[in-house]
Amino acid sequence: MKIISVTDPEFTNYGRIIEGYEEEKKQIMEALGANTPIPEGTEYVAEEKALQELEASVKMTNTLFGGSPMQYGWCNGHNTKLNCLEYHRSSEINLGATDFILLLAKREEISDYKLDSNKVKAFLVPKGVMVEVYATTLHYAPCQAHKDSGFQVLVGLPQGTNVGKPEYTAVNQEDKLLRATNKWLLAHADSKEAKDGAWIGITGENIDIAGDIQ
Repeated sequence: MKIISVTDPEFTNYGRIIEGYEEEKKQIMEALGANTPIPEGTEYVAEEKALQELEASVKMTNTLFGGSPMQYGWCNGHNTKLNCLEYHRSSEINLGATDFILLLAKREEISDYKLDSNKVKAFLVPKGVMVEVYATTLHYAPCQAHKDSGFQVLVGLPQGTNVGKPEYTAVNQEDKLLRATNKWLLAHADSKEAKDGAWIGITGENIDIAGDIQ
């Protein structure tokens, strides 16, 4: 699979590089490195105290999100597979203390609540580059960028995202994709999430980039 740099113009269809914030990025990367593990699998924590209390996080909340309440957590580990794609009603901020790869597609490419995995593209985000992944972009857990190392990635989202699940009665098909607060999910049939009852909405190959990284 071709891996495209986020500096390539093609990434602008999915997100943007956030310029500036050099001191804030340094604080966040140091906090990620000092306070978060790199497990053998993939682990996600919606809100991490060591990140939430940083001056950098306060500043980013007041500017990048216009003062709306934010949560700063992480997604770390080792992963090379697609497995699922999710979307939120909001953008997501990512910043790695390591290089990492995002597997992305567009919500507009969903047809009848299904998406062919051949629509997915891989984007390399270098260590220290902060990106905004748009609300219209399908994404999921990052992938490692190198065979011999994992990833440590900041996840900045509106407060409460991915925490618990609202009580509701589904009135349309999209409601059946709702897996957590502000989280709609498409799963590949081969994924653990599908076996746990998630909507099987990814057709085609369950992408694995293990052979595409060095």
